[in-house]
Amino acid sequence: MAVCSPVARNPLRSARFDDLGLRRALGDRMLPLLVAAMAFLAALALAGVVGARSLAARWQEGAGSALTVQVPRPGVLEGGQTRIDRALGVLRATEGVADARALSEGELADLLRPWLGSGAERMSLPLPAVIAVRLAPGAAAPEQLAARLSAAVPGTLTESHNVWVRRLGLLTGSLQACAWLALAMVAAVAAAVVAIATRAGLAARREAIEIVHGLGATDGYIAGCFAGRATALATTGGLLGALAALPLLLALARLAAPFATTRPEMLSDGSWLALAAALPAPLWVALPALPLVAAAIGFLTAQGTVRRWLRQLP
Repeated sequence: MAVCSPVARNPLRSARFDDLGLRRALGDRMLPLLVAAMAFLAALALAGVVGARSLAARWQEGAGSALTVQVPRPGVLEGGQTRIDRALGVLRATEGVADARALSEGELADLLRPWLGSGAERMSLPLPAVIAVRLAPGAAAPEQLAARLSAAVPGTLTESHNVWVRRLGLLTGSLQACAWLALAMVAAVAAAVVAIATRAGLAARREAIEIVHGLGATDGYIAGCFAGRATALATTGGLLGALAALPLLLALARLAAPFATTRPEMLSDGSWLALAAALPAPLWVALPALPLVAAAIGFLTAQGTVRRWLRQLP
């Protein structure tokens, strides 16, 4: 970054001397506040990206590892075993099956009640037995398990949740795409804000800039002065926005923790340490990076704006 100082500086002048009067041209109130608002929105967009990704991973892990097996005529004896016992034996002996449990009559009634009403448990229909299966990571494909069950216990029906897993993947992918789009729009608006402020500063100090430029000041020197001022103001705004977003992100993390963490009891005491633990680790990296990104946007935008403006001078 070019330093805002003449090549031959007067040793009696302060190193912080404002050669072009940019402290008046680029005020320290409006620009930092606008950049802070953009950083606040960027933090929320990043939270949307991280939250959608973590929720998708957890939901897909749970739905993708679950199977439902229906066993018609579960009490019929075949080879000295009931059909339900034989199906459970096959499942528990299969590598990759972490758990297999037959649902009780009460649990079946609870599942049927939304469709059949409160009298579901008193119906005389021959209902199949239902086995809830949980697969271990790296287990064989559900199709292979279904074929093995059908061979051992004819008539069984194995239902995986792959359709819902794909739908969850599409939903969370759409949410992440929307969050990334919002983040890109926030960055574009922040760059536009810096560009407008820089052009206003150029218009306010046009006469001084033309004099200095006519006396031999290079484009890099003038652009460096504006870029340094814009970078400092944008960094301040980015820091303010990140700090303002932190309490809201902690509150949102607390609300989403029961759906995204395996230890929601950690949040029962409501302490700041528990809230900090609930915030995903990528956000702890992204929040400190917001002032740096704001500084980069301020520097690059100011440099480009000033250099384009200087090329138009006679």
